[in-house]
Amino acid sequence: MTRRARLAGLIAPLLLMTACSDIGGTGDLEYVGGDGGVVEVARDKRPDAVEISGETVQGKPLDVADLRGKVVVLNVWWSGCGPCRAEMPMLVEAEKELGKEKVAFVGINIRDAAPENAAAFERDRGVDYPSLYDPGSETLLALGKYAPPSMPATIVLDTEGRVAALINGPIPSKSTLTTVVEDTLAECDG
Repeated sequence: MTRRARLAGLIAPLLLMTACSDIGGTGDLEYVGGDGGVVEVARDKRPDAVEISGETVQGKPLDVADLRGKVVVLNVWWSGCGPCRAEMPMLVEAEKELGKEKVAFVGINIRDAAPENAAAFERDRGVDYPSLYDPGSETLLALGKYAPPSMPATIVLDTEGRVAALINGPIPSKSTLTTVVEDTLAECDG
């Protein structure tokens, strides 16, 4: 057997081990990253309002339907995900910049072993918006075809609770997120 054939025989299983078929399927390999691309959904093509509710990492009930009338930014994260950690300060800044009057931020933690781990991560990074604790990723099913295949991911809901945009992967920049949110807010004015 040639050296190239032996090398190919070693690499092929490694490539297979790094693949995953869904957001929870990465095992101990941290995450499968998205490309940071933004998918915007035309207003007349948006599905029905999503129904997402559960318990926050602090143990309080949260129903996203209670936030209707605001644009909602849902961020899917895990404290062990490098890109999730890197983008968290940007999300905190964007929340402050956009204000809480017309925009609500909600995290969805899908992988931490205990809610206390997620809560500690949020405290360390100055996150003051709530995060649902959903290690089974059940809440993401409500997003239908817009359920992100990887984390981090950010979903923007319009004021009616419908998916207006999906950023699959790390948010490319704070201005990307704020522009998507501001465009979604502008629909209410026009």
